[in-house]
Amino acid sequence: IQKVSQPFWFLNLSRGEVVQTSALIAGLEQKKILGAGLDVLSVEPPNKTNPLLTAKNCIITPHIAWSSLESRQKLLADLVENIKAFQAGKPKNVVS
Repeated sequence: IQKVSQPFWFLNLSRGEVVQTSALIAGLEQKKILGAGLDVLSVEPPNKTNPLLTAKNCIITPHIAWSSLESRQKLLADLVENIKAFQAGKPKNVVS
């Protein structure tokens, strides 16, 4: 873990387990972390006693931050292109 000399914004859009909740709460309370944006928590659905639910300057989305209109449109466009490529005998994103 690297020490940071200036306050910063914290975002976690990957996995809840990468965040130590008590350290995040302490950082927010001590204003070492200006704010947190979380799309995931270590336990979902969150326990009602999870301190992040009431933490100042902490925003939690319901694990759907990826689902903007633009993201869904790109997902569907990529799906169509993958199907066309497969039908043309030139499959994309092949895992062997």
